[in-house]
Amino acid sequence: MTYSENELGLIVTTLDRLRTQRLPRALSIKEKVDAGGTLDQYDIAFLEEIFHEASFTRATVETHPEFQDIVARPLFFFASFAPLRFQMPNLG
Repeated sequence: MTYSENELGLIVTTLDRLRTQRLPRALSIKEKVDAGGTLDQYDIAFLEEIFHEASFTRATVETHPEFQDIVARPLFFFASFAPLRFQMPNLG
């Protein structure tokens, strides 16, 4: 498939951000929770940002279905954190 320069830049940036920022942070949160920790306000904010970005990513996948598997796997992983939101202690 042929991509415009803008599409290619968006794809490269999104995948790089996933590899260097999103996935490492998510794995760190998972380790924390697996060790019995609870989510703090920064963990919650990170996960909310991920879910917000997911709507944009979903639109990209509709345009470029060849990226569906690459996008779906991390989104399912991030979605597994949704129930953990309620383990956060009251910080206020």
